[in-house]
Amino acid sequence: MHASPSPGPAVSPAANLTAQPAVKPAAKPAAILAALAAAQFAVTLSTSIVNVALPAVRDGVGLSDAGMSWVVNAYGLAFGALLLLGGRAADLLGRRRVLAAGLALFAVAAVAAGLASAPWMLVTARTAQGVGAAAIAPAALSLVMRLHPPGPARAKAVGVWGAVSGAGGAAGVLLGGILTEGPGWPWVFHASGIGAALVLAATVHLVPADPKGEDDGPRPRLDVAGSLTVTVGVVSLVYGLTAAGRSSWTDPLVLGSLAAAAALLALFVLVERRHAAPLLPSRLLTRGAVGPANLLMALLGAVWVGLFFFLPLYQQQVLGAGPLEAGLSQLPLAAANMLGSGLAPVLTRRIGPHRTLLAGLVTQAAGFLWLARITADGSFLTHLLGPVLLVGAGLGVAFVQLTGAAVGGVEPADAGLAGGLVNTTRQIGGAVGLAVLGTFAAARTAAASAPAPAELPHAAALTEGYRGAFLLSAAVLGLGAALAPLLARRTPPVRKPEPADHPTETEGAPPMTTHPTTVDSEAPVVVRVETTVHAPLGTVWDLHTGIAAWADWNTDVDRVEYAGPLAPGTTFRWLTHGLDITSTVHQIVPGERIVWGGPAHGIDGIHVWTFRETAPGIVTVRTEESWSGAPVEARRAEMEQALRQSLDAWLAALKTTAEAEAAAEAKAVTNAEARAAAGRD
Repeated sequence: MHASPSPGPAVSPAANLTAQPAVKPAAKPAAILAALAAAQFAVTLSTSIVNVALPAVRDGVGLSDAGMSWVVNAYGLAFGALLLLGGRAADLLGRRRVLAAGLALFAVAAVAAGLASAPWMLVTARTAQGVGAAAIAPAALSLVMRLHPPGPARAKAVGVWGAVSGAGGAAGVLLGGILTEGPGWPWVFHASGIGAALVLAATVHLVPADPKGEDDGPRPRLDVAGSLTVTVGVVSLVYGLTAAGRSSWTDPLVLGSLAAAAALLALFVLVERRHAAPLLPSRLLTRGAVGPANLLMALLGAVWVGLFFFLPLYQQQVLGAGPLEAGLSQLPLAAANMLGSGLAPVLTRRIGPHRTLLAGLVTQAAGFLWLARITADGSFLTHLLGPVLLVGAGLGVAFVQLTGAAVGGVEPADAGLAGGLVNTTRQIGGAVGLAVLGTFAAARTAAASAPAPAELPHAAALTEGYRGAFLLSAAVLGLGAALAPLLARRTPPVRKPEPADHPTETEGAPPMTTHPTTVDSEAPVVVRVETTVHAPLGTVWDLHTGIAAWADWNTDVDRVEYAGPLAPGTTFRWLTHGLDITSTVHQIVPGERIVWGGPAHGIDGIHVWTFRETAPGIVTVRTEESWSGAPVEARRAEMEQALRQSLDAWLAALKTTAEAEAAAEAKAVTNAEARAAAGRD
């Protein structure tokens, strides 16, 4: 449906008008995004910054070899186990408020870790740092989603988020090497604390406060029982799996930890079913692609953490590199990751989100298969550079796609919780993956060492273990690629209609739907117009049904909020001529037909668009709209004129934009062919 007449030369399309004022855009959006991305960078950097510094940390505070793992695990366990609580706290207490509190705790704990003089002090400080990170990550991500409405702006923001998330891990290894060989290991922690303090100052100064309306009304209590059971349960699970890597799966401590984890997580499910405001509502996992996206994120986390663990070990223990050299070698990985994150939105527009995800997973798998060919006498240039570029690029693409799928289709009230959940699955997946990969690598190393004389170098046996870990990582990514279609299946299929110029109300309707699928031919106002567009059908269709990007090419549309999926029953909000509008999709037949509309101010409108390719690169676009109701009866002629003017303007904008895009694509192909021909000459 289109908006009722308003002052000005044109009337924009709309449905379900509401008298809400336009929302003033936030000031300095790039600076706000930079501050939020910096918060995520600090979190991911602190996960890996200690990797190359562990030997120096061990000597500095008197840690045992087994105790070194707790410098990493204390942070990771607190971070992963409390992410759900952090996400729910962000939703209930305010996202900006929780983010600021998390950054403050993170900064203080990091400085304390650098000042530690005993093992218990260091482990305690790292635990507190993980608690702060558990508040930072979901709150920052939910702020990114709230401040960037669905569409190109959100796609770019999530791309930046993915870039800094992947780069933070690689930068942590690099910075850890530089600081360890420079001012010393305490500055590995001091640098994190100083950085977090700067991000806190930027957050307070730049990030807008949560809207007052979000704090109105009664505020549900935090789910303390659920938080306790899931936290202790996840800690038990990760501890048991980590301990299994050091001892064996039959160790009583391992079995006891895993049994306790199973019991506590089962109790968590029971608690959640009875709580009025559960920590993890069951509806969340069935909303959009949240469930499948988190499953795939867990698999991605498994290979992600394993990569940053085994790669520095191979370089230092086998190739003989120092901490600084091992850190510097992570730069190509970070650059490839940032490139992949930046390319993800572009690939999504061209080949679709599901194919983009599949491309990212397959690219990573190819890189890990290449890494599985490392040798004990290899070098960075010949054995590592090529595969880490593939892994980094694929990681960036896949992370952006899965993050968007995991948080993009939830209700605003659950945004923080969804952000916490996707980070939880990545952290827990990483912990589980590292335990399994470590156990597998240790077994391969032991098997390779068994027949060798004791005086032979151990480098070859270690290499065999690392090769096994990389090979298993490739298999995990292959499993992820096989499961990727689960994301697509979350979108309800629509039955293709029988061809007809004017279908009846039931022709082409999806099964079990009561939505109107054609205009009301008896309505007082019915307008039918069409145009011919010289562009491929895919270009025209994608442009018109890319609801989130309407404002990019239609000057009548100021802003769109659209979370998808493109399916019957989906609603979207858009701002046009000062009117805040909500429309509902009634029917969607890919490449052929889309219907939307709804009642508004006493007017019942139905809007039908059909697309037909009459020849290669030539598409006929037909639009029909009917208006009925008392306001239309009273001003029939005026309403019909305004509607026709609006539809003509919409078709003209669609034609101009689609033909310009088609011409640009054709020119790019021609230029590429010319360059290729010149290269052959």
